[in-house]
Amino acid sequence: MPCHVGADLTSDDAESPPSAARPVVAGISRAATGERLAGFIYGTLVVLAFVIAAARAYPDGSGHIAAFVALASVVLWLAHVYAHAVGHSVSRNEHLALAELRRIARHEASIVEAAVPAVAALLLGAFGVVSTEVAVWTALGLGLLVLAAQGITFARIEQLGWVGTLVVVAANVGLGGLLIALKLLLTH
Repeated sequence: MPCHVGADLTSDDAESPPSAARPVVAGISRAATGERLAGFIYGTLVVLAFVIAAARAYPDGSGHIAAFVALASVVLWLAHVYAHAVGHSVSRNEHLALAELRRIARHEASIVEAAVPAVAALLLGAFGVVSTEVAVWTALGLGLLVLAAQGITFARIEQLGWVGTLVVVAANVGLGGLLIALKLLLTH
């Protein structure tokens, strides 16, 4: 099966422990919160990679970088929706209903939503508010901030202590930092 952001796509998760149904955020189940969090973490890391790749290809074009990041995120989302739809159809031995396809698309939407901060920063460069270099570094910085926030969110949900929180935040930010280190190696 292709890369899977969320755990199981079924809404009536018979194999989940009772805590999976317990609300974590106003009306959203623990399982749904976990899947969205996973999608945002994955999406943010992929967006950082997209920014790095596009910045190398378009060093003076914030607008081009923003367009690349937005379009690549949508294409990745479509690939996830397609893969999960195929997997759903095969695993259930049934044709995929349009309603189920919509549910899968909504479920994977956090991949595209993760691109919003970076694209917004890059558009500042495209409109001349900041230079392309500042826009790219702002997009990367926002990505790291989002990864830190996602780590804190996970730690709060899991009720981790400060050491556990630091470890999770360090892991999230460390992965993003590795991508930024790659950018530095490629461009300097």
